Formats: sequence, C-alpha cells, structure tokens
Amino acid sequence: MATQDFLLLLPPSEGKSEAGNRSHPWTPRLGAFGAVLETSRTQIAAQLRKDKGGAQKLLGVGGAHLTRAQSCNMQLIGASCLPAWQRYTGVVWDHLDLASLSATQRNAFIKRIIVPSGLLGLVRADDQIPDYRLKMGARLAPFGTMSKFWNEAITDALVATVKKRAVIDLLPNEHRAAINWDLLDNVVRVDLVSHSGAIVGGHNAKAAKGLLARHLLVSTNADVRRTVASFKHPEYSAKVAT
Repeated sequence: MATQDFLLLLPPSEGKSEAGNRSHPWTPRLGAFGAVLETSRTQIAAQLRKDKGGAQKLLGVGGAHLTRAQSCNMQLIGASCLPAWQRYTGVVWDHLDLASLSATQRNAFIKRIIVPSGLLGLVRADDQIPDYRLKMGARLAPFGTMSKFWNEAITDALVATVKKRAVIDLLPNEHRAAINWDLLDNVVRVDLVSHSGAIVGGHNAKAAKGLLARHLLVSTNADVRRTVASFKHPEYSAKVAT
C-alpha cells in the first residue's frame, strides 16, 4: 500500500460507460463535493435540458454520439449512476486499470483521485455520476467557458480538501485552467517527456499517463519526486515541472 500522502488530479474521459445503477439516481448533491457544488451543478443541468442536451458545436460530436450525448444531458436529474472510476472509460482510465487492483487497494486509491469536470465541477473517483458530455473547455451560454465558470468554486473546494497533503497534477491545460493554482500549496506538476524529443500527445501519451497514475498510486516510496523519476516506459519519461 502506498505511503505517500497526496491527492492525484486526473482528467475525466470523453468515453463513458453507458451502464448505470437505477438504485443510485443522480442528484446534484451526490458525491464528495456535492454539498458545496450542488447549486452550480443544478444550474448547468437545467440549462442543458433547456438546450435539448446541447448543440453539436457545444458537445463536439456528431451522428450517433451526438444523439446519445444530447439524450443523456437532457435527463441528468434522476439518471442512473456509476462510480466515476467505472464511468470513465477513456485511454487514461483504461490504463490506470483500477479494476485489476485488490479491493483494499482500490478502495483506498479512489478516495485520493480527484477529477475536474465540466458538468460536475469536481468529482472524487468513488462518486456516483451519470452518463454525460460537457468538456471543461466548452462554452455554455449564459455561463461562458466551463473552466471559467467553475474556477472559484473548484479552487475553494480543493483548498478545503487538500489541507497539508501534496497535490499531484496530471491534468491537461484545458482542466488546469479551471483552478487558481496560486491558492494551492505543495503542488507537484508532472509532465511526460518523449525519449525521442517528439511532441507528447495522442493515444500513446494518454496511455502512458494512465500507467504513470497507477505507478504513483501503488508506489510505497514516500518521496513523490523519486516515485516520478522511477517511472519506466518505452516512449516517455516522467518529470516534475519546475
């Protein structure tokens, strides 16, 4: 079991499981941050319903994906839920592969993973969440860009949650923009660097980020920076940003 005392910031995924448990209908108050983010979540859910789930430009998909996204966004209140770590099915989460851990490990780790979300503000990996689509960079009238809309509330919630723990930042820029980093102490920002000097991005980089997140969680090294440095991958190295 890891002995490092930190919270890990990970992005959500655009890919989401369509499954859900109807015994856990979603309300904006659900989850670790629901009590403080309920009002804002309610506003966004109401606007998405008013906008018939959101236009193609807002959601960034077409065809069957757009139809599904609009349907989900129109029915958020009372929707079937899954824990966030099961809802998110993108490349990062697939390679983090929490399902393969022991129940003891997983139950400890999911309480340390926090996800900035365009719809939900902040999500802990064990929070029950609905199927939805709304990027942090999306611009939803009349609220503007979600990262700007959420910035103060997300930052306040993080400050209250973090206390004296380190925060390991594995977020892309779109999600980093939703946080006022000046108000957070002891942030460790970790970047992937290509061995070849190529631009880091795409499927392989996302897969590596998932593996890096797993490496950070399962390590028993109490020094976060040494844990970062010990990450092994055929294409990338992990480095603490200075």
